[in-house]
This record gives sequence, structure tokens and C-alpha cells, in this order.
Amino acid sequence: MTAERAPIAAIAALGITQIIGYGTLYYAFSILAGDMAKDLDWSAEWVFGALSAALLAGGLVAPWLGSWIDRYGAGRLMTLGSGLAAAGLVACAMAPTKAAFVLALIAVEIAANLVQYGAAFALLVQISPRTAQRSITYLTLIGGFASTIFWPLTDALHARMPWQHVYLIFAGLNLVVCLPLHAWLSHGLAQSRRKASQLPAPIVGQLAASARPLGFALMVTAFALQSLVGAAVLVHMVPLLSGLGVGASAAVIGTLFGPSQVLSRLTNMMYGRNLSPVMLALIAAALMPCAVAVLVLTAPSVVGAMAFAVLFGLGNGLFSIVSGTLPLMLFGSEGYGRLQGRVTSARLIVSALAPFALAFGMANIGITWSLALVVGLGGSAALTLLAVNRLARHGT
Repeated sequence: MTAERAPIAAIAALGITQIIGYGTLYYAFSILAGDMAKDLDWSAEWVFGALSAALLAGGLVAPWLGSWIDRYGAGRLMTLGSGLAAAGLVACAMAPTKAAFVLALIAVEIAANLVQYGAAFALLVQISPRTAQRSITYLTLIGGFASTIFWPLTDALHARMPWQHVYLIFAGLNLVVCLPLHAWLSHGLAQSRRKASQLPAPIVGQLAASARPLGFALMVTAFALQSLVGAAVLVHMVPLLSGLGVGASAAVIGTLFGPSQVLSRLTNMMYGRNLSPVMLALIAAALMPCAVAVLVLTAPSVVGAMAFAVLFGLGNGLFSIVSGTLPLMLFGSEGYGRLQGRVTSARLIVSALAPFALAFGMANIGITWSLALVVGLGGSAALTLLAVNRLARHGT
């Protein structure tokens, strides 16, 4: 019996839409935020506060969106999401008031839930549950180039035009490139679902029904803690480095972090087939707090900052994979969209609060103690995943 092939065409199409989805809806914002603040007559903090509010709103609606993905198919919802993303970006660019801008930003973050990894993972599960873990690894490898492409692209466009025009161009990419690709994937999935003989066999989760509530609570707690560590550190990267006396290495870190994410995914794709998702999750959870500890203990060493960038990138890169594969291993493919929606909700809510929480900590207890708390939270995520691993091994 030959192994099922991963749906390469679908992965390639989703890889393109993930690069555009993350590039236009996530990575571009930090580059354009300064000019957004000037045009809206806001401080930069208020603009990022608006983003936090939008992320929070996106997190609150994520469980409902996940249920719709299960009911109507991920392809249809991703097609709708591309249209909503384009409309949201246009609305941001043309917003006449601050309130209108915030509402448009909320629409953008809701659309992000429909077109980024959570929905894309669900689509791969719906197409071929048996190959989904491998497909998710391939997809995250491609998606890892989003920052590498869109940070310089956004910067180059912004040097020639106002941020509103950049957003209009990005709206066009979502409408002209992503929407047709998602519609094509939706059509193919709908055709296969109409043919009962071609319905893919579902994956059965490793956890028994009695163990699933505890397993889900532990997994979501671990993912939320990792999201908190990731969001807090990445948003405050430059002030953290400056406060520790290694601000001059910020440019070096920027060049090392992205490739390290891709390297971790490539290494896992080539050599990690014998590692279970829960073990991969443990490695990711251990790397991130270790990276922060290295930064604190070696500051103001540039070499230490470079080691931090590599370790943190490796951990964050693996985290993107296990956020899709671990729920599939533990709970199976039935209801995967709803499951991803609930996981995404917890992650987004924590990610929305993380930048403020770390900023408050740095202002009141200092950078070193704040980062020590970050290390502790990251270590707690690893310990929580150890409990998940024990639960998975026993199955009950």
C-alpha cells in the first residue's frame, strides 16, 4: 500500500496566499504605523493600541469562524476572507475618522482569521487528513518567507507613496491573487466532497473522549503562553535590545530571525519525520525561553544577541508547525476547523495583551526582571506540554 501524496498544487497555492496574507495584513503594519499615526493625529502607541483592540476582536470571533469553516468548508470561508481583507484594507486607507479606521482595522483582523494559517491548516485537513501533518510543514516552510518578502517590499513602496496607496496596492493583491486561488481550492474541495467514494478517511485523535477536556485545556494554555512570549518579545525587540545595551545589533537580529524560522521548518521537514507533534512542541517551547535567557545573561554581547535571534527564530518557526499538527494528533480531523478557531481565539487574545503587559513590566520593574518573567512563562509552557505528552502517551 503506497502512502498518500501531499496535495502539492494546493500547498503551492496556499503558500502564495499565506505570503500575501501575512505580508499585507500583519508584517506591513509596523512599517506603516508611524505615518498612520501622523495622518490620524495619534501617537504611535495609540495606533498600536488600535491594533491590539482589533486583534482582541478577531480573537473573540475566532471560535465562530472556526465552526463556519467546518460547516461550509475552509475554501469558501478563505475566499470570503480574501474579499473582506481587500475591503478592510481599502476602508483603512480611506477612513475619514479615527473611529472609522479602528472599525476597518477590526475588519482586517477578522479577515486575517479567515485567510491565514488557522484556516489554511483546516483546508489541508479537509483535502487530505492523512497527509495533513506533512502538508502543514510544507506550507509553513513557504509561509516563512512572508516577512523576508514583505518587509523590504513595504519599505520600498512606502518610500515612493503614502501608506494609503500601499494599502490600496495590498488590497489589490488580496483581491486579484488570493481570492481566485482560494476560489479554485474551494471548487476542488467541493467537487471531491460531492463524490462520496473520494471522501478522505478521517484521522482519529490519540486522546480518549474522557481525556479531551483536560488535554485541550493544557494544550491551549501552553499555546497561549508561547504566544504571549512570542508577541511580547517581537513587538518590543528594539527597546529591549537598547535597554540591555545591545541596540546596535538590532539590524543583525532582523537578518537572522526570519531565516532561522525557515531553517527550523526545513530541518523538521527533512529530518523530523520521526518526531511526534508533541515532542516538536516541547522543543519549540524550550527554545523560546532559552533564547530570552541567553539574551539577558549575555547582554550587552552582540554574539549573545545573535544567538538569541537564532534560537528564538528556530523556536518560533517550529511553533507555527505544531499549532496545526498537535491539535490534529490529539483530537483528530473531525471538527478541526472549530478546534483551530478556539485555539486561535486564545492565542490572539493573549497576543493582543502581551505588548502592553511587557511595556508595563519594563516601566515598573525593569527590563531584566520583565524578561525573567517571560522566561518563567515560557518555561511554564514547556512544563504544560510535558503534561500533554504524558496524557497522549496514556491516551486517557
